[in-house]
Amino acid sequence: MRYYKPTSPGRRFASILDFSEITTTEPEKSLLEPLPRTGGRNNAGRMTSRHMGGGSKRFYRLIDFKRDKNNIPARVATIEYDPNRTARIALLHYKDGEKRYILAPEGIKVGDTVISGESAEPKVGNCMPLKNIPLGMDVHNIELQIGHGGQMVRSAGGMAKLLAREGGYAHVVLPSGEIRKVHENCRATIGQLGNLDQINVTIGKAGRSRHMGIRPRVRGVAMNPVSHPMGGGEGRAHGGRPPCSRTGVLSKGGKTRKKRALSNKFILRRRQK
Repeated sequence: MRYYKPTSPGRRFASILDFSEITTTEPEKSLLEPLPRTGGRNNAGRMTSRHMGGGSKRFYRLIDFKRDKNNIPARVATIEYDPNRTARIALLHYKDGEKRYILAPEGIKVGDTVISGESAEPKVGNCMPLKNIPLGMDVHNIELQIGHGGQMVRSAGGMAKLLAREGGYAHVVLPSGEIRKVHENCRATIGQLGNLDQINVTIGKAGRSRHMGIRPRVRGVAMNPVSHPMGGGEGRAHGGRPPCSRTGVLSKGGKTRKKRALSNKFILRRRQK
């Protein structure tokens, strides 16, 4: 982390990462794709996501979430910054000449060798089915469906723990505290994701949010009654009801999950409030 001297109000509490683990600023061109900006609008031009717009131009890095290149060792060539996610990414050079990006776990270094497959050794950066991972190990980039690629635990510092295996399913503790059953043939990557200090970054000023493509968010109590359930009132009025969204969904503890969701049977313990 780097902390600035308070030379201005925006600098007073701002902090940034020092990027000491980054080894190059030039991404692999063959793994880049244009990333058009939507401004939160769909194909009809209607706004479907609020508080999005502007921001710096960026390219999308093609990440290998499936890790399906089995039994071919790969050397870590670089550790890079990815503007599209909080975690760092690592460029792999496979022995057959192919190049792929993966999420960089904590402790991986340039020159290390990683491999995927059932016969892989359970060490940081290797990917294998949950049935082959020793109990108690930290994992990330966990598949929900066999062969669909990792969908859970992909942000900076993310880490899940493998608890047990029973009846063809593995019991995994997610970062939220939820315990979930995942099929034992689904893949996961060993280790905790890097960039642990991401949670300590203070943006410090509005301009940094705008560079990230985040537009201002207006409080509900500051709106008119027609725009929000908490709007209106004479003078500076309080909401008069529990905090909620424009559609009336409670924002502090309100349940949004469908009662008959098909995945309910895979959740052994709900996340802790």
